[in-house]
Amino acid sequence: MTAQQHVTYPDLLRVWQEADAVPRIGHAWLFDHLMPIGGDPDGPALEGWTTLAALAARTQRLRLGVMVTSNRFRPPAVLAKIATTVDAVSGGRLEFGIGAGSRPSHPLARREYDAHGLPYHDAAHAVAALAEACTVIRRLWTEDEPFDFAGTHVRVTGAYGNPKPVQRPHPPIVVGGRSTATLRVVAEHADTWNTPGDDIPDAARRSALLDRFCAEIGRDPAAVGRSIVLPVSYDQPGGTRDAIAEAVDAGFGHVVLVLPDPFPEHVVRWVADEVVDRSVQS
Repeated sequence: MTAQQHVTYPDLLRVWQEADAVPRIGHAWLFDHLMPIGGDPDGPALEGWTTLAALAARTQRLRLGVMVTSNRFRPPAVLAKIATTVDAVSGGRLEFGIGAGSRPSHPLARREYDAHGLPYHDAAHAVAALAEACTVIRRLWTEDEPFDFAGTHVRVTGAYGNPKPVQRPHPPIVVGGRSTATLRVVAEHADTWNTPGDDIPDAARRSALLDRFCAEIGRDPAAVGRSIVLPVSYDQPGGTRDAIAEAVDAGFGHVVLVLPDPFPEHVVRWVADEVVDRSVQS
């Protein structure tokens, strides 16, 4: 994962094309923030989906996505069209990441809504809107006739997706978040659940709760993949390897490694050699 803050597009392209040539790396991700959430708050930040489309056109193999899209930024039907376009550009390599949006406790994330004239509702509103968005997006990707949807938070009339995504029935849906309410959305809508890895024991407990929610609605918990985000330490890669081992032992089969900026030369090959390979060997 390369957060597109405090870096340039050529920086990102260099890292992604390097990753595209390293088979041990299966996915590449951006984040979805309109302003930096770390470092200089007035520094540069590129918009996620526009950048993703550009990188999709310049790579060949990687699965790719935004981890995760803020459902607060774009109307769901518009987001479905954007995602379909990226799936087409990439030749069917999109992983569709989505979440309720930034938590209000993160002030550097909260400010971007005010700065861009976007409404910011409470968490209950955001999660309910996320569930409706997932429903509408999936229907736009799969239904062959126009439809209306009158939800509490999402309303569309004559909605119809054309073209459909390259991937059928639709790109994999990755829902990110750790709250109990979000996990219920995951159980109903997600192919994969993603969570931060700052507290792996808590992530394991949340994973068990997701199992329970899946069982309650008659869904096999094994049908939902488990994904976790872990930071890479260039200075202490052993700590990163330890975190990977702990996450894998906790049942997380998809590990997303966040590369701090600035990105050193040949950083992906270094990660593959010093972090990925040595984690597998141990």
